[in-house]
Amino acid sequence: MSSLPPWIRPASSELLEDETNLLLLRSLVSGESVSANISALSDKMKRHRNTLRKGLADLIEHQVVNPPVCPFMGLYREYPLLVVVHADLPHEKRMRDWVANDKQIFAAYWSRYQEYNTLLFIYHKDVLAYQLWRESLTEERKIPPRETRFPSSSFYVSNQLMLKYDPSASIGLLEAELNQKGKIEVNGLVIDELCFKILKLLVSGGVFKINENLLSRELRIHRRTVTRRIDELLRAGWILEPVCRFPDLLCPPNYVLAFSMVEVRKGRDRVTLAFQNDPHVSMALRISIGGYNVLLFSAHPDISEHMEWEQSLSRRFPGCIGHADIAYLSPRTKILIDQQKVSLGIIEERLSRARGKRLRKPVS
Repeated sequence: MSSLPPWIRPASSELLEDETNLLLLRSLVSGESVSANISALSDKMKRHRNTLRKGLADLIEHQVVNPPVCPFMGLYREYPLLVVVHADLPHEKRMRDWVANDKQIFAAYWSRYQEYNTLLFIYHKDVLAYQLWRESLTEERKIPPRETRFPSSSFYVSNQLMLKYDPSASIGLLEAELNQKGKIEVNGLVIDELCFKILKLLVSGGVFKINENLLSRELRIHRRTVTRRIDELLRAGWILEPVCRFPDLLCPPNYVLAFSMVEVRKGRDRVTLAFQNDPHVSMALRISIGGYNVLLFSAHPDISEHMEWEQSLSRRFPGCIGHADIAYLSPRTKILIDQQKVSLGIIEERLSRARGKRLRKPVS
């Protein structure tokens, strides 16, 4: 197994006990103080700023990408448990509102599986926290009582066993499609070679700026202090450098997200390396659920292409890949996918605790 990335290695949470750091994080993770650097785009692409500014605006307006943020990778330290839940829930507005507002729910899809119709991805600190949260849902009438539906089915995944996390990996699939067709259309926007180059830089990073002057004014601290604190948060792996994400995070718009539990029978290191280098795979984790030992999130233009991709893996690694349990999650079945909501929920909770400590601090 490869070494753990910095954002899921154990680290002191002292930086997240400081109110000023948390206010910085809230601004960076929400994107309030982050923007595209048109000058940097112009330098890299050797094109006029107005052309690039329009291309950027078109990509965001047509929801090809979200506006830039600093991803909060402390999410995986604060919530090391991913719970995948098959649930039987009514297709009602109150259910959609609950999913949209609950700070533990990362993503939800309408998904038919046996007697269930909903697939939920939920982050928690540990199993106890999840079970207490789960019990509170019926007590507070956020979901229907147990006697009116099938009891949910869940399994647990450790984020500490992350093999790959690269939401921008599938930009390689769009690039291949563009090279084949000459242009592609996403959400009504025709993406030509120039527009794609802008898109590739947006999801790769390196063309953004943080408004440190704004942060200095809002937090009433020196600009150098802002710079130093941001550098500390970056070095400790609590955040990443600014980047744009796809609205569905793990796959481009109009693509199908395949959620697969896979049995890797032998050659695990070779197969894992293939997943890590494959542009289809945006996220992979080690699991131990029945006979399955790898969990994959992979992006595909359609279901038939996923089947071809699976077959190519089997030919490439004969005898290595066994059974798979696959759910296809399309944009049309999406209820919600919002990692920022979960991340900002953690930061707000930390802020409340930090302010509470400050208010309770005895006067000397």
